[in-house]
Amino acid sequence: MELRDLWGDARVDDLAVDARRVRPGSAFFCFRGFGVDSHDWVPLAIENGAVAVVAERHVDVDVPLAIVPDARVTLAEASDIFWGRPTESLPVTGVTGTSGKTTTSLLIHSILEAAERSPGRYGTLGIRVGERALPPTPWSPMVFHLHRTYREMLDAGNCSCVVEVTSYDADLRRMDATRFAALVFTNLGHDHLNFHGTMEDYFAAKRRLFFEGDPPAAVNVDDAYGRRLFDELQLDGRSKLLSFGLADDAEIRADDVEQSPAGSHVRVGALELDTPLLGAFNVENVLAAVAAARLLEVPDEAIAAGIASMPGVPGRLERIDEGQPYAVFVDFAHKPEALEAVLRTARTLADGRVICVFGCGGDAYRGKRPMMGRIASTLADYVILTTDNPRSEDPEAIAAEVVTGGPPDEVELDRRRAIGRALEIAQPGDVVIVAGRGHESKQLLADGRVVPFDDRQVARELLRRGI
Repeated sequence: MELRDLWGDARVDDLAVDARRVRPGSAFFCFRGFGVDSHDWVPLAIENGAVAVVAERHVDVDVPLAIVPDARVTLAEASDIFWGRPTESLPVTGVTGTSGKTTTSLLIHSILEAAERSPGRYGTLGIRVGERALPPTPWSPMVFHLHRTYREMLDAGNCSCVVEVTSYDADLRRMDATRFAALVFTNLGHDHLNFHGTMEDYFAAKRRLFFEGDPPAAVNVDDAYGRRLFDELQLDGRSKLLSFGLADDAEIRADDVEQSPAGSHVRVGALELDTPLLGAFNVENVLAAVAAARLLEVPDEAIAAGIASMPGVPGRLERIDEGQPYAVFVDFAHKPEALEAVLRTARTLADGRVICVFGCGGDAYRGKRPMMGRIASTLADYVILTTDNPRSEDPEAIAAEVVTGGPPDEVELDRRRAIGRALEIAQPGDVVIVAGRGHESKQLLADGRVVPFDDRQVARELLRRGI
């Protein structure tokens, strides 16, 4: 495809999919979205300065119009061409999976820094372009924004990049034109089924990433879906393929693990690794980063240095220490498997009880709510059920669904009071886990209301005030 095939001789300076964000000189791509057909937005796009339209059906316009079978696919290809095919020059490592994407991405980024490969980063905690740290986008990356960022990374001197890849990105064709130098699969758990419908469809979205473009792949064979993916890639004859995990047959495996409240020591063959990260799930994240680094041919000394130099991840088992005689951790765990992993880790750190504060978000997959109730009531000694991001749903109705899986010890739907209650009852040697929101600094309520709320800040304030 050539861009002239889409808009002829029109001078196009930018690409857009949101008519409200169209700038003069943009080409506007329209397709059916979540309950919205953006073909209906074409008049607004033209009014705001669009000079060309790419659509899936005829619309009346006085600017060049291209009708294509799938505008998402065309947008990916056009974005790649428009920004000069940046991933032909920028080696991109992608990390996909239900849990562990952010931590694994940051570990790989740290390893690439230690290897002096000047990495950029695109993910949940923000974007790194050259020496600039930018806030994360409020949405999963639109493909044109992603490729523009790749180009900016190259122009800023980045020689590599790490990007978090969601199932939404895969299903909506946002990664179609990214050429992966390495692609990591961490795991597949119960989440996003309100979008995908079934675990099979969820897996299919992730799987497609590995079977288009033949990327070198690192796959977690401790995970059942990871094992299945690895076996399929082996049958496909994938030339660059590594398994990782705690399983005996994993190619990148932990031969020895020592954990303490200060962190973890992991031996991978002759490679000795130290990290402040805690828990078996973080050992898997370390192994994922090692496997990716091996695919990228990073020397072992840079792998060890990079893993050792990466501090804890914001909002991922982040310790809140104001001198109290018990441990408090804030974690992003908002999925069943993640909550289970965090509570099992807490058990290894506790001399006393494990106290858990958690809730479930609204307008999300409801099937996980009783699962999380069961996990919390089974693995924690004291459970306080509260709100998360209720969005348009009734917090009491959400809580009622959670309770069907396992009864909490208390229900306190005011999240600040719930955290305060956990700190109030904690005794020396206990471990308090505040789960679900992690690094998030705002809470999403009904009618689109957004209020400031950071679990870490709230816990610190309460501890400093003596509850």
